[in-house]
Parts: sequence; structure tokens; C-alpha cells
Amino acid sequence: METNLNFNIKSDLPENKILEKKSNQLENETRIVVITSGKGGVGKTTTTANLGMSIARLGYRVALIDADIGLRNLDLLLGLENRVLYTAMDIIEGQCRLDQALIRDKRWKNLALLAISKNRQKYNVTRKNMQNLINSIKELGFHFILIDCPAGIDVGFINAIAAAQEAVLVTTPEITAIRDADRVAGLLEANGIYNVKLLVNRVRPDMIQRNDMMSVKDVQEMLGIPLLGAIPEDTHVIISTNRGEPLVLNKKLTLSGIAFENAGRRLIGKQDYFIDLNTPYKSVFEKFQEFFLGKE
Repeated sequence: METNLNFNIKSDLPENKILEKKSNQLENETRIVVITSGKGGVGKTTTTANLGMSIARLGYRVALIDADIGLRNLDLLLGLENRVLYTAMDIIEGQCRLDQALIRDKRWKNLALLAISKNRQKYNVTRKNMQNLINSIKELGFHFILIDCPAGIDVGFINAIAAAQEAVLVTTPEITAIRDADRVAGLLEANGIYNVKLLVNRVRPDMIQRNDMMSVKDVQEMLGIPLLGAIPEDTHVIISTNRGEPLVLNKKLTLSGIAFENAGRRLIGKQDYFIDLNTPYKSVFEKFQEFFLGKE
């Protein structure tokens, strides 16, 4: 049975005509992006945290939604795990308000996190609940809403993309991940999401040079999706996860941090160039490797 969400927005009252007009304006301004993939473990949550933080640092109001039912991790990557008191399920059940469940990041006040459910909760939100939830967040004036989609293509995936207007499809240069990503790309299109961009994660230029890994260009050609960014393999991802600090917040950015930052800028249309991990910028990448990873 679907629950009708009510966040104290009574559009039928005469005095709310201005609010309704503002809502229509926000609907045109707010971009709702789902971060998805087919295969689990390719870096969706890391991508969501770093893209969201990058966009927030550029002055935009960003809301991050962890839509993984019962297996949330986005709060850990942002260092907000101890501040999650309420979730979207609590809003739906009428136990709290939306503003109580939205957690503001202490470092960047224009970044907020909403978890759909607590760990180990079994039940799911419906498509209608997700759409109502997104609409209510839009009313708060956020410029971007990034949805961290659960892995797979089951009901959790369908509900997570219900209100999305565009998608970032994350994959690694592995044939299994690419096959699953291709399946997801078809499902996104079938659900009316045609604005899809590709982010290739965990790229190893040394393996590409030895023909042991597909190049970013190969992956893009196989999927036929515009490229948003290519993120090199980086051991600092584990460190940043354990510290609860996205890579883009490091004082000395690794190449992967720079790549995430540039991908965020391209997502909002502020930057066109890529960090090319292949030839003619190979020497630059090797210098980064020598400095940050201690490779000779």
C-alpha cells in the first residue's frame, strides 16, 4: 500500500499561489541526477560523494540521496554516519519532517544528505513516494539532487530512477561491468532518461599500454554514451573512505581527486577538457604516480 507523503505544502490555499509559482521555477532549475551502474562495487557511492562535494564547493546547493535500502554507505564516505537520526522512511511514516532528516555537512553548509532507510531495514519506498520526496526537496531550493542508486536492476533501481531527469553511468574497464552497464543504459532509456553520461572508474594506464585492460575510448565506443570522466585507480580512495573525507577535499589532490573535480565541473557545464590518461599526457600521469604512489 502506497503512503501519501505530505510535507505541509498545501497548494490548494490561495496564499500559496506564490509558492506554487516558485515551485514551478525550481522544477525547471533543479537537476535530478541518478548515479547508477549494473554491477556492484564499481564506485557509485564514491562517485556520488565526490561529484556532490565538488559541485557544492562551486557554490551550488546540493542534496545527496542514499537510495540503497538497508545497505547505506554514503554517510560513511562523507563522515556523517553519527548524525543520521532520521531517514526518508521516518518521513513517510510521519515520524519527522523533511528538514529534520536532511543532514547538513559541517564543512560545506550547501551540501545535504538524506538516507532512504536505516541499515538492515527490509521494506522499500514506492515510485510515488520517491517522486513526492524529490519534489519536496526541490521546494527547498536545491540546484542539484544526486541519487546514489542501489546496484542491480530490481525494484530498488526502478524506484531510485523514478524522479530522475538524467544519469551518470559508472563502470570499470571490465567486460562484466560493461555488459551490466549496457543493460542499465537500455533500462534508463526505456524509463525516459535519455541524458546519460559515462564515468569510467579505476583506469590503469599501465595495463592499457600492455593491452591488459580496455582503454577509456574502447569502453565509450562499446556503450555509445558521452564521456563525463575517467578516474584512475588510486589507493587514496580507501584512505579517504576510512576518514570520511571525499578525495576532492584533500589539500594535495591526487590525480583521481582532480579527475573527480573536473568531472563535477563538466557535469554543471563549466569545463570541457579532460585529463587524458593515455598518450599524449602519459608523462604527466607518470609524474603524478611517482609523486603520490611512489612508483619508479
